[in-house]
Amino acid sequence: MIKGLTRSGLGVFRDDEQYITRAAQFGFQSVDLDPLELIQQYGGDYSKHLLESNRVIVGAFGLTVDWRTTDEQFREGLKSLVETAEAAVSMNCFKCCTYILPSTDQNAAAFMTTATRRIRLCADILGAFGIRLGLEFVGSHHLRTKWTHPFIWSMADTLDWIDTINSKNVGLLLDSYHWHTNGLDVQDLLNLKLEQIVHVHINDAYKVPIEDLLDHERLYPGEGGINLVGFLKSLKTIGYSGVVAQEVISSTLSQDSTELLTRSKTAFDNVFGNI
Repeated sequence: MIKGLTRSGLGVFRDDEQYITRAAQFGFQSVDLDPLELIQQYGGDYSKHLLESNRVIVGAFGLTVDWRTTDEQFREGLKSLVETAEAAVSMNCFKCCTYILPSTDQNAAAFMTTATRRIRLCADILGAFGIRLGLEFVGSHHLRTKWTHPFIWSMADTLDWIDTINSKNVGLLLDSYHWHTNGLDVQDLLNLKLEQIVHVHINDAYKVPIEDLLDHERLYPGEGGINLVGFLKSLKTIGYSGVVAQEVISSTLSQDSTELLTRSKTAFDNVFGNI
C-alpha cells in the first residue's frame, strides 16, 4: 500500500510545491490535492517535474461540483469538471472523491433522487477520462442528527446507493474513522470486493464510546482506539495496494508543519510496521 497524505492535520504550507517536497522528505509517496490548481500555479511541465523528482504521486482529488444544493450551483460546478479531469489525467491521477453528509434539511426522498442523478452525471463525465469516483460515508453520530432528516451514514447503505447510481466507476472512499463510528469490524472489510474500493483514508479516534466521537476531533494513526492494524491487514487480504492517505481533522493541533509531519511519519511507521 502507498503511504499518502491529505492536507488535514499537517499545519500550514506555503504552497503545493512545499506540500509535495515536504511529504517526500518525510517518506510519503502520495498527496491528495487539486490537479487543476497545481497546473494553474506551475504549468503542466513543472508540475510533472515536481511530482516525479520527489517520487510522489497525486493520490486523489476532491469533487469540486456542489451536488448537495441548488441546480444552479450544480450546473456552475460542472463547467470546470472536464478541465479538472483533464488536469488529473495529465498528472496520472485517476481517483476523485466526495463525502456524503449523514443528514439533510431537504426532504430525504427528493434529495436522494436529485443526488443520484447528479452523482451519476459526474461519474459519467469522470468515467470518460478513466477516473473513478469514491463516495465516503460519514458515520459520526452527532452529524446524523445535525440536520432535520436522516440520510446515508452506513457502509451498507452507501453500497446500496452505489448500486442504484449504477455507474461502473463509482465505489467507496473508505475512512477508518467512519468504519469505526459505524461499529464495523474486520469481517465487514473482508466481505468487500477489491473493485468496490476507490480510495482509503486513515486516522484514529479517542477511546470513548463511538456515540461520543466528534468528527472534528481525530487522532493520528496508532494514537487511539481504532484497530488500524486489523483495518490495513483486511484491506491487504482483499488485494488493496493503493493509497492510504492520512486525514486527521482536528481543531486543537499546532500549525507547525515540521512537528506534524514528524508525528505523521511516526504514526505511519508504527501502524504499517505491524502489518
